[in-house]
Amino acid sequence: MPSEDSTLKFLGRAFQHRNYRLFFVGQGTSLIGTWMQSIAMSWLVYRLTNSPFLLGLVSFTAMIPMFLFASFAGVLVDRWNRHSLLLATQILAMAQASVLAFLTLTHLVAVWHLFVLSACLGIINAFDMPTRQSFVIDMVENREDLSNAIALNSAMFNGARLVGPSLAGLTVAAFGEGVCFVLNALSFLAIIISLSSMRIRPRASRPSHGRAFEGLKEGYRYAFGFPPIRYQLLMLVVMNFLGMQYAPLMPVFARDILHGGAQTQGFLVAASGVGALMSAVFLASRKSVLGLEKIAYRGLAIFGCGAVAFSFSRNVGLSFALMVVSGIGMMAVLISCNTIIQTVVDEDKRGRVMSFHAMSTIGTVPFGSLMAGALAAHIGAPWTVFVSSSCCIVASFIFRQRLPAMRAMTRPIYVAHGIIREESENA
Repeated sequence: MPSEDSTLKFLGRAFQHRNYRLFFVGQGTSLIGTWMQSIAMSWLVYRLTNSPFLLGLVSFTAMIPMFLFASFAGVLVDRWNRHSLLLATQILAMAQASVLAFLTLTHLVAVWHLFVLSACLGIINAFDMPTRQSFVIDMVENREDLSNAIALNSAMFNGARLVGPSLAGLTVAAFGEGVCFVLNALSFLAIIISLSSMRIRPRASRPSHGRAFEGLKEGYRYAFGFPPIRYQLLMLVVMNFLGMQYAPLMPVFARDILHGGAQTQGFLVAASGVGALMSAVFLASRKSVLGLEKIAYRGLAIFGCGAVAFSFSRNVGLSFALMVVSGIGMMAVLISCNTIIQTVVDEDKRGRVMSFHAMSTIGTVPFGSLMAGALAAHIGAPWTVFVSSSCCIVASFIFRQRLPAMRAMTRPIYVAHGIIREESENA
């Protein structure tokens, strides 16, 4: 463990692992392209349809496979080779981006194409996300570096979130959406090469003759019967189902509320990425998992307050600032819950639990997106965001009441893993 004054070394201690260094570079490059495609896709849908409802419906189509298939994917993640499975999902995602680029650049794209391709990508992501989350422990091996690797992953994600949407806004304005899709397809080469260059120590073989449904039931009983994991999953559900409703409506805020264009949308998303990156760097600098439960519920409150204020804003500069605040709270919740879950989970159930984590973070978003589109069509985007974000603030106080019970259960696990010492009780 680095000394107290070696902050930079502490922040990057997961980079001591060669496999993680390869992953960080490859995934970081690929994520820039992913963000560019996400922004270009939403702008293309809104340009073709001028419908907030269809905008929400496309987002629903892209994310509902996570809710439907992620739990079964988690069973496979616990049984199959994570490295090979992750490599396969990246190749398939590159193929999806290539088809999307071809249709857009040849002006053959229709709205139904976007629904089909969004659903295809959603199915790929249903396998990719629990695999990628579980694969972290294979890359860093040392559990003491796990929390740092998770925080660095989030910093990488939001660094790409800062760069990708800004580039997408400029690229769409200058060349159109199709070029963004081409760049995303090319960016997958980075992570494919990185994964192919890794040397992964084989995991102990696990029995795979049992029925997948029985393995799924076992995972459900474990995850939702163990309060420290159940509370984190529920907190993620609240934030992503209710709080993230502003995301599919961002083109409405950019064009109709703030009177901007694709650049405005890109910069709004990037501003949220700035706040999220700040939060990720702060959490990566922490030397213990102690206190993450408190950071999680406070982050939910900060996220809700930022989004509520954003719903009232009609000034571009103020909206950017409020997106930064919202991003800080959002990432505090995501990293804290992820770290707690990954620290306390049993290794033989990691894939299934992380599939439930994927369902909580991504799988619930389509229902929120669908509700957001429907509400926005009746009461407008600002009031939709106000109502949903206010619920997050109320939920943060409810989770605050569960904090003592959850701490009492997680602490013995941290001690058993040697992550903290008994004398750290008041840390």
